[in-house]
Amino acid sequence: MALKPHPLSHPSAVRALLQRHGIRANKGLGQNFLIDSNTLETIVATAEATSKDIVLEIGPGLGVLTRAMAVHAKSIIAIEVDARLIEVLKETLADLSNVELIHGDAMDYDFSGLPKRSLLVANLPYNIASTLIVRSLQSCKFKRLVFLIQREVAERLTAQPSEKPYGRLTLLCTHFGRARIVRHVSRSSFLPAPQVTSSIVRIDINPEARPEPGLFRLIGSSFRHRRKTLYKNLQLAGYNKETVLKALSKLGLDRNVRAEALELSTFRELWTLLHFKVLSGM
Repeated sequence: MALKPHPLSHPSAVRALLQRHGIRANKGLGQNFLIDSNTLETIVATAEATSKDIVLEIGPGLGVLTRAMAVHAKSIIAIEVDARLIEVLKETLADLSNVELIHGDAMDYDFSGLPKRSLLVANLPYNIASTLIVRSLQSCKFKRLVFLIQREVAERLTAQPSEKPYGRLTLLCTHFGRARIVRHVSRSSFLPAPQVTSSIVRIDINPEARPEPGLFRLIGSSFRHRRKTLYKNLQLAGYNKETVLKALSKLGLDRNVRAEALELSTFRELWTLLHFKVLSGM
């Protein structure tokens, strides 16, 4: 069912609220308030929250998305770092009994206290979006992530091998789940308007996926210098060059191959060859 546009999704209402509280958006905190009801409706529909779901929201801002999600979810945990906005949120969320408002830095928030299979739904601050996505994936606490982020980061999450955005973030996301760009969002959908286009992204998490630190150290080393070959990057990371050459040959890869050409499954095979002495008899 379509949402009724929230009063605070209109630019004039947002300006009036900010003016009444004497607040200007803090660029350093990546504050760009959503003012487009169609985008709001798309995020809520994409999240598919039910009355059984616990939702974590990072950076609730003025509470527009918080209110829209609270209609569907069992409860919302909303983390806001800006003390000025805490006072605004106490006003805009005052009538909601299923919202827990936390004044704190999401970068310090301990995800381990969340129930398994929670949801993360947020308009993520651009300056910390990638780090928060990585932390969210590695926590293994979520069944679905739905967020607004910079289009460039969205394309890194969903890239295919050999595409320019393909890299460590792509592979981490692929390990934990499946990402897709729901749609792009114009700059005019925010107040103030950011300098870049945004995207709504949904990541469905594989409940069986677990962190594999060793594999991702290998992937990190492989992408450390994007202009260098995989062979050279692994040498610089301390791997024995002869062992690396044997591994590449075993996988049918040329010594001049670059990391961005490899799928996650190939990195897994490479990890096995390099770290479990599979090549010792060669």
